[in-house]
Amino acid sequence: MAPGALAWPALDKALLAAEPIRVGVVSSVVGLGLEVSGLNAPLGTVLEIGPQKVPAEVVAARREALHCMPLGELEKISVGDLVSSSGHGAQIPTGTGLLGRVLDGLGKPIDGKGPLGEHTMVPMEHETPSALERSRITAPLQLGVRVMDTLTAVGAGQRIGLFAGSGVGKSSLLSMIARGATAQINVIALVGERGREVREFLEEDLGAEGLARSIVVVSTADEPARMRLRAAFVATRIAESFRSSGAQVLLMMDSLTRVAMAQREIGLSAGEPPATRGYPPSTFSLLARLLERAGSDANGSITGIYTVLVDGDDHNEPIADATRSLLDGHIVLDRKLAVSGHFPSIDALASVSRVANRVTTREQAQAAAGLRRVLAARRSVQDLLDVGAYQRGSNPLADAAVDHEHAINNFLRQRLEEPVSGEQAWSELTNLLRTLGVN
Repeated sequence: MAPGALAWPALDKALLAAEPIRVGVVSSVVGLGLEVSGLNAPLGTVLEIGPQKVPAEVVAARREALHCMPLGELEKISVGDLVSSSGHGAQIPTGTGLLGRVLDGLGKPIDGKGPLGEHTMVPMEHETPSALERSRITAPLQLGVRVMDTLTAVGAGQRIGLFAGSGVGKSSLLSMIARGATAQINVIALVGERGREVREFLEEDLGAEGLARSIVVVSTADEPARMRLRAAFVATRIAESFRSSGAQVLLMMDSLTRVAMAQREIGLSAGEPPATRGYPPSTFSLLARLLERAGSDANGSITGIYTVLVDGDDHNEPIADATRSLLDGHIVLDRKLAVSGHFPSIDALASVSRVANRVTTREQAQAAAGLRRVLAARRSVQDLLDVGAYQRGSNPLADAAVDHEHAINNFLRQRLEEPVSGEQAWSELTNLLRTLGVN
């Protein structure tokens, strides 16, 4: 090696250390955000503000100032505070050392179990797999929920939504899936949840067994909008890192609607014009960008299950309508079923999986279609049944549905703590059809 060959790396480090620190100043604090003048930084850069170094992220840039959203308490920031730039975007941890841990929207542990185990830091931004790099969905992913594994079969790498109003059992259904799914790793994002519900979900719904193979990212409703939004992307980025290593990952997010609401706050604060029901245009492009990051690539797969909180049980409201067009299927939870004690409160006829025929055998698809025909026949005569005007013999499928209502409900219902294997679910469906006399 030539003399002095090692001097250049050392010189580069010295020049980097001698580079002056660029500092801006907080020029205004208005609403949910603040503006920084005298500093240039690209979107997504994390800034440190004031003596307490409150983190804030650049969300918009104008000629005279940067518009930022705080990742901490806005009350600690005042006009005139000095602002420094980290020079890079957010870095988050990922790796097997995160299993069984609970993180916040910054990727920091909040469960009191000490530092994270083995992990590496990666940029939060990640390139979405191109359309031709994605492997096709050909294998089923068993979720442990009988009605979903049979009537709305889900494939590994699919993205599906749980659509329901508040208090209909979305979180409980997610916890059942987390414990019964055959995926190698669960990544769960709780966005905009009530603080009381987080611990209940972890200890009662998810339990020690479910948490052991899960990574949970939490941002409660009282946190800044940027933190709630980041929690969704942090969870997605962690899932992407495991997918890149060839793992089969199940990503569950509760709820996608609160992610959209967080982006609405950010967009309006940055000066975007309100559009449909007050949502700025960036909300819908962000949803597409977030959802497209799930799915399969050349190495592994991310099966995404996203809850969508429909406003006033209106399944055609803007966020529900937009996400339905982006997802590969939708599961509808019905309030009438929920209040009657029917769990999971899935409306099987209103629920659709767009890849079901690709991940089931011909016999399985015929069995699922057979039960759907019986359920549809029962629904078509429900008004007549309610007034006592139904005449037997006019529709054999409706007769079978009425005669064996108890058996059908036993199949559609399932206790929260009793996951059912895929093989058992299909066997029970076959036996039910034999009882109904349906081929």
